[in-house]
Amino acid sequence: MQPRMNRRAVLASGALAAAGVRAQAPVVLHVAAFPLVDEIARAALPLWRKIHPEVEVRIQTRQYQDHHTAMTTALSTSGNLPDVMVLEASFLGRFSQGAGLEDLSREPFAIGRFQDRMVPFAYQQATNSRGSVVGMPTDIGPGTLLYRKDILERAGVGEDELTRSWDSYVAAGVRIKAKTGAYLIGTVQSIKDILIRSGIKPGEGQYFDKDSNVLVTSDRFVRAFEVAREARSNKLDARTTAWSNEWSEGFKRGTVATEVTGAWMVGQLSNWVAPKTTGLWRAAALPEGSTVSYGGSFYSIPRRSDPTRKALAWEFIQFMTLNRDRQLEAFTQYDAFPALLDAHNAPFFEEPLAFLGGQKARVLWRETARKITAVQVHKQSSFADEVINTELDKVMLNGKRIRTALGDAQRLLEQRAHR
Repeated sequence: MQPRMNRRAVLASGALAAAGVRAQAPVVLHVAAFPLVDEIARAALPLWRKIHPEVEVRIQTRQYQDHHTAMTTALSTSGNLPDVMVLEASFLGRFSQGAGLEDLSREPFAIGRFQDRMVPFAYQQATNSRGSVVGMPTDIGPGTLLYRKDILERAGVGEDELTRSWDSYVAAGVRIKAKTGAYLIGTVQSIKDILIRSGIKPGEGQYFDKDSNVLVTSDRFVRAFEVAREARSNKLDARTTAWSNEWSEGFKRGTVATEVTGAWMVGQLSNWVAPKTTGLWRAAALPEGSTVSYGGSFYSIPRRSDPTRKALAWEFIQFMTLNRDRQLEAFTQYDAFPALLDAHNAPFFEEPLAFLGGQKARVLWRETARKITAVQVHKQSSFADEVINTELDKVMLNGKRIRTALGDAQRLLEQRAHR
């Protein structure tokens, strides 16, 4: 017969049992992401569980803008911080100016040992002006020119006329419009966006130099506005807003002949925007040899997240970004172009794309990715985007002189540059 246990013994045994339950409870790793990156991460979880069956990964998804708004709030208040956050390239640049993200170049992360495995510009994008590396790149968006081969043939225009220079691109658009009625592009803002990012000199950013001097009256901006105005004066753009219904209809109905965008756009067109146009499109380099990036995703660790899970957070990031199989699965299933160079020698790059009429366009995009130079993001870059777009509208809609518009933008940005 068992002896009777006193109250203290009962409490002690209960405490031991509770401790055992706690010991067996899984560690929860919180990951915050936006659509597609969240799906890529979820698809990898079965393999992650084989490595860490004791770790439960919970992925919180918000729509793109809502996600970045939530991450901005979390970093500024140090509340509701995830262990891992996914950031799009432009937001990473803004956040990198503060002190909210871990510097992954420091121990115990030491990301520098992986630098030569990354597409160079993507690693540079994650490096701020202080030399801190605040994110690990996972996917990139090499720029490309997409065009409707059938429309060009009807107009008697060759691919070389589109790509030789920006002037020849506009001239080709005049012929396309005259002979087919199709617009050259959805909006001239897309032309401006590329040209203000082309030919940036060492030590310069897009809008500001390393000392926060404003650059928007430079020849780079003048030419961007001039080419955009030339296209608009010839009525070559459909004057649609990207991702609007009108914009989508232009692709579906063949009323837009070209688009300058990221390589990922092929997946959007084939799966969602205009799947019935399969085989009619082709890809080429951007006009005049321009090499720019359209977006990209990075994994970061908030500096004030739970320190007991930082090692696991870093291991999860490496699992998603340095594993060739994970990177290729993201590429083949979700059109997420890999930032990992180890993945660039896969046979998948040589496969023809049915949407592009059998063209092996991934080889072109791989070459482009290695030529892109990172552009440092200033803390006022988002505001500068708005200012320049507003002044472009004034030039296009009200006939404002280009140098006057850029001069006004310069003065406004100088007031904000050092805030």
